[in-house]
Amino acid sequence: MSTHKMQSGDMKIEPLEITIGELLNGFQRDNATGQIKAYGGKLDVRPAYQREFVYNEKQQEAVIRTVLQGYPLNVMYWAKADGSDDYEVLDGQQRTISLANFAAQATGFYVEDPRDGKKKSFHSLSKERQDRFMNYPLTVYVCEGDHDKKLAWFQTINIAGEVLTAQELRNAVYAGPWVAEAKKLFSGTTPPMAAKAKGLIGNKVKPLRQDLLELAIKWICQGKKADEIEKYMVANQQKTNATELKLHFMKVVDWANTLFPPEDDGMKLREKVDWGTLYREHGSNPVQPDPATLKAEIDRLLMDDEVQVKHGVYCYVLDRDETWLNLRGFPEKIKQEQYKHQAGICPHCSHTFAYHEMDGDHIVPWSKGGRTDAANCQMLCKTCNANKSNKGNGPRPALAP
Repeated sequence: MSTHKMQSGDMKIEPLEITIGELLNGFQRDNATGQIKAYGGKLDVRPAYQREFVYNEKQQEAVIRTVLQGYPLNVMYWAKADGSDDYEVLDGQQRTISLANFAAQATGFYVEDPRDGKKKSFHSLSKERQDRFMNYPLTVYVCEGDHDKKLAWFQTINIAGEVLTAQELRNAVYAGPWVAEAKKLFSGTTPPMAAKAKGLIGNKVKPLRQDLLELAIKWICQGKKADEIEKYMVANQQKTNATELKLHFMKVVDWANTLFPPEDDGMKLREKVDWGTLYREHGSNPVQPDPATLKAEIDRLLMDDEVQVKHGVYCYVLDRDETWLNLRGFPEKIKQEQYKHQAGICPHCSHTFAYHEMDGDHIVPWSKGGRTDAANCQMLCKTCNANKSNKGNGPRPALAP
């Protein structure tokens, strides 16, 4: 232990030099809880506020090659509670697990040997090189301070490392029993709520990076803004279960699957819909639409080439707002020909306008069977077009959650 100490505000920082062998002494991984211990059982490698392991194979190999070549590995940061001999990892979780996977010869973990370019496991190295690996010196900074200071330091030092998602940072800031319980339901490689919502969430929602947990909180909040998510997490931080979040998530999923059965979604359009908002706006209606009637209308709409946003049909059949569909507009050629035909005169107000001051409009609206063709086009001034009934306000924002 070095005697040199640094002070950062109320955070005391002290360097510690250990070897890989000392770090991995007593390494234990509990797959049921996700907890990982090292350094003789005194180091919590994955504390409550840490993100899940996200290094890919190439990143893990880079850590091992760095050690095999004798190059310096990045500094690790541990936190130590006042008056305790135990530590928790602030930064270095992924490097620690990479080292452990290699030394324990995890299944399929082979690294290209910088000496000869061949793929090798730890146990295929010579005894001398194994010893050199285990005796490789690591530099660790041990930080002591209160919980808030440690979390602030955690965010600071992680900026230069693996980029955290917004929800990973929230999990760190609002760490507690509620986050721990919520992660059991919504995070990891195969969380139970991901299986429950299969068909309603796409591949872009990554439970391992806390996307599913973030989505569940958005669904139960009255909006999607970060401060609303944070308010909900603060209010629940010390609760010992996440039952409310789980039950609401299941209600949304069951409602969506009842009205729009998964077997009817061959195009996987349901994955693009914000089901949390739809449920909030329509889920409590005393009378719910008939699923068979909805299916018949959705099938018809999906065959309509006037509908440009196909997944918008799920919203449209519930509130009849055409802007969800982003209906096809008239092409420039048709509008220019009609403008010349009308000599720039708006048929509603009889005033003359420049071309850029007019919009192409459907004489017979889409809802009444009108098509987007030359015979159904008229040029209206922008004011008359905006005031005309059966006209929306343009395409809605993307519907993805």
